[in-house]
Amino acid sequence: MSYSLEIRSDALSDIAEAATWYDEREPGLGLEFVRTIREAIGNLPATPFAHRLRNRRRNVRWFLPSRFPYRIVYRVHGEHFTIIAVLHSARHDRHWKERT
Repeated sequence: MSYSLEIRSDALSDIAEAATWYDEREPGLGLEFVRTIREAIGNLPATPFAHRLRNRRRNVRWFLPSRFPYRIVYRVHGEHFTIIAVLHSARHDRHWKERT
């Protein structure tokens, strides 16, 4: 099955903010963060249901990509999936729940 992808502007902002933060600590690390997130999101269409359902009512799933402690929060609807947020794993669930 072929899935279409939507990345919400809030999620893109999350990625940009985290990349800036990492680059301030170590130049080039922000770019590595972006690559890691892009690769993880790029692999989602192959197995969108591989990750546990975290919120049944909102039909939300999330997973942690390799190396960086960030959650990629997403929702699958038929042949379409939406990236809702990319948040540090220590942040409270309310941060992504406010977006759904």
